[in-house]
Amino acid sequence: MPIKTIGVLGLGIFGSSIAKELSEFDCEVIAVDIDVSNINRIEPFVTEAIQGDITDLEFLKNIGLENCDVVVVATGTSLESSVLAVMNCKKLNIDRIIAKAKNKMFMEVLTAVGATTVVRPEKEMGERVAKSLLRRNITDIVDLDEQYAVIEFYPPIKWVGRSLEELDLRKRYEMNIIGIRKKTIRKLDVSFGPDYVIQNNDIIVGIAESEIFERYDYLNKLR
Repeated sequence: MPIKTIGVLGLGIFGSSIAKELSEFDCEVIAVDIDVSNINRIEPFVTEAIQGDITDLEFLKNIGLENCDVVVVATGTSLESSVLAVMNCKKLNIDRIIAKAKNKMFMEVLTAVGATTVVRPEKEMGERVAKSLLRRNITDIVDLDEQYAVIEFYPPIKWVGRSLEELDLRKRYEMNIIGIRKKTIRKLDVSFGPDYVIQNNDIIVGIAESEIFERYDYLNKLR
């Protein structure tokens, strides 16, 4: 896969973290901020660190931002700056523009002016922490898209000693079981039939609508 060139506009905690992480995995990162102290802090880690105004289209042209595969507009605090930065990226024909928003209104405006993805990191992190506290049986979730996820979980005690056919998880929870492994064994077993009987030391892996299954788990309604 060719090395990606990624622009990061705004180098607060959010933008700096993205820039550093991408640089560690061989991405070419062009980092931009109006504050020279932010530039000096990130410069050792990225391909280019440039002081300048992200709302200035000519400046962005001069630094070659149009060569980026993706641009992250990481400012988030000033709606005007974020909107102008996104619009500038659109004018430079950048296909993928990820923008940070601090609230729902910012999100709607940034989407309307052309951001392909808008994130609310504080909100999303808060939700992630809350979910980690609510989990009863779920140990891990890997999102496949906005609706479906691969979910790893311990079977509720009421499932132990019952077969997959008897539990009928597809009908009850819209879940397809794709693997089972023992707590002490890392290897995933995918060769099992509907007559497999759930054991106390099993870890189950399935694909399901994450919101539905999570709600059952958090409310202790897995039966």
